[in-house]
Amino acid sequence: MKLTISRESLLTPLQSIAGVVEKKQTMPVLSNVLLAAEGNCLTLTGTNMEVELVGRVQPVHVDQPGRITVPARKLADICRALGDDAPIELLVQGDRLQVKCGASSFTLSTLPAEHFPNVEDEPESFRLEMSQSDLGRMLDATAFAMAQQDVRYYLNGLLLEVGEDHLRTVATDGHRLALAEQKLATGIAEQRQVIVPRKGVLELSRLLDDVDTPVVLVIGDNHLRATVGSYTFTSKLIEGKFPDYQRVIPRNGDKVVFADRASLKNTLQRAAILSHENIRGVRLSLSSGELRVFANNPDQEQAEDSLSVDYQGESLQIGFNVVYLVDVMNALNNDQVKITLSNANSSALIEAQNDDGCLYVVMPMRL
Repeated sequence: MKLTISRESLLTPLQSIAGVVEKKQTMPVLSNVLLAAEGNCLTLTGTNMEVELVGRVQPVHVDQPGRITVPARKLADICRALGDDAPIELLVQGDRLQVKCGASSFTLSTLPAEHFPNVEDEPESFRLEMSQSDLGRMLDATAFAMAQQDVRYYLNGLLLEVGEDHLRTVATDGHRLALAEQKLATGIAEQRQVIVPRKGVLELSRLLDDVDTPVVLVIGDNHLRATVGSYTFTSKLIEGKFPDYQRVIPRNGDKVVFADRASLKNTLQRAAILSHENIRGVRLSLSSGELRVFANNPDQEQAEDSLSVDYQGESLQIGFNVVYLVDVMNALNNDQVKITLSNANSSALIEAQNDDGCLYVVMPMRL
């Protein structure tokens, strides 16, 4: 294999693919990126067996077509360190890849392309198309609530629910829940649910730009495939049944609070400084026109803060994990936040004041 390519054309897909490749692998070839040169196109592929990312670069000047795998992060680091102007030449000699750029020359070890695993093709169940900005917004609004390394493996991912006229993303770690909905004519008669693993969600989010350019999602029985520009992203799906999220959304709250989102976030962050390092609990005391926030820790240190809110009704004291509340404030896009409560033992329902299709549920804490 021999080809010449500009630094920027090679570095951009390499950086994306290096994010998919894990540093520590049981199979050495999984630390590598597969380079395949043919015609005037260079295809780069990275995988960790759970997610796969393929990037295509063209036009590329290919003198000798071929396929080889090389260490992904080392090649990305080399490209990053090279100058912008001079083109990069890649040349395979035996079991080595030579990288030349101006006066710089590097020799990297390789592994045969035949050792590189392929994600198997499968028949598609359905496909849908939407703008990158809409899908990106939905993932950003919910992904933070996914569990990390929970024994309930189906929580370590994001539910993608496709109905006839909507798409929903839902994530929960058992203590909080995030839901985003987008009206979308999918043409699917029967509702379908799939669970995308955490790694797949995070890598797909990185690919999406805040543009109206479409992303095409193809969903099969075991995989989700997304085509974004010159990239094709594939993720395995998690087998299992996602909890019935509709059951945990509180519907009968009689205490509705409107607050300035930025002011509430700042108040919570100040109180969090002196909250217990492990449980991160804060106590909210709600009364007409005012919300007070209290925190303390085992060192007998205390924090107390307050802000004006739009609320008229009975007083209420309730405890929450302050990190969960701040995460929701960060996820909301509206200046005004609406919080619906019922009693000290019931979850809070948090939404933007103008219904933007997103809602959040946070369970209370005993403090």
